[in-house]
Amino acid sequence: MDTKKLRQKILDLAIRGKLVPQDPNDEPASVLIEKIRAEKEQLIKEKKIKRDKNESHIYRSDKSYYEKFADGTVKCIDEEIPFEIPESWEWCRLRSVAFYKKGPFGSSITKSMFIPESENAIKVYEQKNAIYKNAEIGSYYISEEKFDELKGFQVYPNDIIVSCAGTIGETYVMPTEIKKGIINQALMRIKLFNNEILDFYLMYFDFVLKNQANEQGKGTAIKNIPPFDILKNFLLPLPPLNEQYRIRDFIQDINKKVDCIDNDKNIVSALIIQTKSKILDLAIRGKLVPQDPNDEPASVLLERIKSEHPESKKKPKNTVDNSHYPFEIPETWEWCQISTFLVLLSGRDLLPTEYSDIPLGIPYITGASNIVKDELTINRWTNFPKVISEKNDLLITCKGTIGEIVINNIGRIHIARQLMAIRMSNSINIKYIQHCLHLYIDQIKEQARGIIPGISREDILLLYIPVPPANEQKRIVKKMEEIFDSLYKIADSIKA
Repeated sequence: MDTKKLRQKILDLAIRGKLVPQDPNDEPASVLIEKIRAEKEQLIKEKKIKRDKNESHIYRSDKSYYEKFADGTVKCIDEEIPFEIPESWEWCRLRSVAFYKKGPFGSSITKSMFIPESENAIKVYEQKNAIYKNAEIGSYYISEEKFDELKGFQVYPNDIIVSCAGTIGETYVMPTEIKKGIINQALMRIKLFNNEILDFYLMYFDFVLKNQANEQGKGTAIKNIPPFDILKNFLLPLPPLNEQYRIRDFIQDINKKVDCIDNDKNIVSALIIQTKSKILDLAIRGKLVPQDPNDEPASVLLERIKSEHPESKKKPKNTVDNSHYPFEIPETWEWCQISTFLVLLSGRDLLPTEYSDIPLGIPYITGASNIVKDELTINRWTNFPKVISEKNDLLITCKGTIGEIVINNIGRIHIARQLMAIRMSNSINIKYIQHCLHLYIDQIKEQARGIIPGISREDILLLYIPVPPANEQKRIVKKMEEIFDSLYKIADSIKA
């Protein structure tokens, strides 16, 4: 079951008036609209907000919808109305029910302005306050003098803050007791004219942003908050207040049930990950498939590799104590430093003038962004390759996102410095080594260092792994692929 789609469908039914039954005894939304208008006028009178120059209200007449503006002009907006709503509901613009304010320009708040926390310091609220639903976190403060310059961005209790950078579209209702403060550049402030509609408004706001995200691209990750004028102009289907409460209660109840489904799915997903890890562990201990006494032992295999590749004897200096190995392996196996049977190529970045998105030359692979579902994707090409990976090399990301591992299934490619290419002797099964590296990946990641975490060549080359006979490597890989295929089918079934 795709619970994301289920939740979206529930919201879709809710905003169309099809989730809960209408009650003819409910006070119609038109009364609520008038109440919101009166509260807005009071805020304008108190000079807490400015009058919207595009102020308008929407009404129905002869089965058509019209919008009347403050200057008296009226226009038919039937083409804008996306769907029919119940008679007791009303259409309005988002700007008609709330005041919206985006954070100051980037240069308005800089780190040089921040002061230590004190009784008189003014808090600067950040996007993490919205993301983590917590008004207490954060340690940025400005002086009262700076606040006087930026007081138009002050945030108040019961305001909604929305994250507008990084993680987009997270909302948080500010508690009744908060430190005096302003929003920063990464937030938007929303003040409802009537807080009774809060739950329905938040539900619809979330729905609007997810739909906007779907229009921007695949998936439901919100990439950008819509431009301000567009956002405020979105149409809101407003139900009677009592129906809003019934919708809220219904959604809360059904979300608890969907949460249980998600929890069960997460449990199954965790079990699949644990099972894969256990299978890998059994494989490298020689316990996944039976040994065949007729197999050529790994010691002979390794000697042959050394004779075929004399350079493999030149190992890097081993700084790890390998006087004892972590577990026992079968007699026909050998513990071996991985540098014995591979050549490791470090990638190199190209200048912007040395590559393009025109498919000429050979592919240019820059890092984890080019790895999708264990396959390489291509979006750049170069005629000036400097570090070339060949087909069937094993690629591993080594900077930024560390530990993505994929077999080069394309052919000749240039790799950037975020990647290393592992080229092995034909006597070693590449997929067996790939599985070994997956098992050791956490150990490899622990070696990462730097502001942008990265691993060195030695972090790979100094690894010791258990090497089975060549034929047993094939049997292990075949068995693992059979088991993993079954696990993938289970994983796909819980996503459907």
